[in-house]
Amino acid sequence: MRLEKTLKRDLRMIKETSFRNIFEMKKGRKKLLLTKNLVKGVSVYGEKLITANDVEYREWKPEHSKLAAAIVKGIKQINLKPDTVVLYLGASTGTTVSHVSDIVGKGGFVFALDSAPRVVRDLVFVSENRLNIAPILADANQPEKYKDRITKVDWLYQDIAQKHQVEIFLKNISAFLKPGHFALLAVKARSIDVTKEPSIIFDQVKKQLEKHVIIADKVLLNPYQKDHCLFICKKK
Repeated sequence: MRLEKTLKRDLRMIKETSFRNIFEMKKGRKKLLLTKNLVKGVSVYGEKLITANDVEYREWKPEHSKLAAAIVKGIKQINLKPDTVVLYLGASTGTTVSHVSDIVGKGGFVFALDSAPRVVRDLVFVSENRLNIAPILADANQPEKYKDRITKVDWLYQDIAQKHQVEIFLKNISAFLKPGHFALLAVKARSIDVTKEPSIIFDQVKKQLEKHVIIADKVLLNPYQKDHCLFICKKK
């Protein structure tokens, strides 16, 4: 009986945010960010699972995900929703990819690309349970080499810590993103130029992006992700 009351209380505390399929739960003075678990009972990277009224959620910590950090920091729009087809560049071991998988659901699909064989191996393990993820081992700077393995997409996300990360982003937008759709770029300032202040780098990136796309929003990710900024862009 006590357990049932706890679950009902948790359900009342969990509510959908302004973003589709992204939830929050109050825990004292803190708010936990959550996504509904697409694969019930399975934790992807050791995250906490929370069950309420037969619905299982996964905790999404901003310290582990730049997209989660942007949401917690108050980004106004991310334009990700159920049934979306996604290209995720710099997928790593799949932490944020798995939450994107939750958000787009069974009707969506995620092309998860990384150039490191070890992390793509981990992605393969994640995709064994999550059938809406396709791991791809490739260099994001060479979209011509994987263009035959990817469809046109509704949403693009890039998290690549390289000097020419903006150029890589724009190449992939041109090759794969549908017109009028959104792409998100997580910029790591120190990877572009370690000698300059991050604010200067972010201003330079903004000017470079504005020549090619519409910048709809941006947010600094401190203190969760040091010297990072997330840009929300729309393809013209």
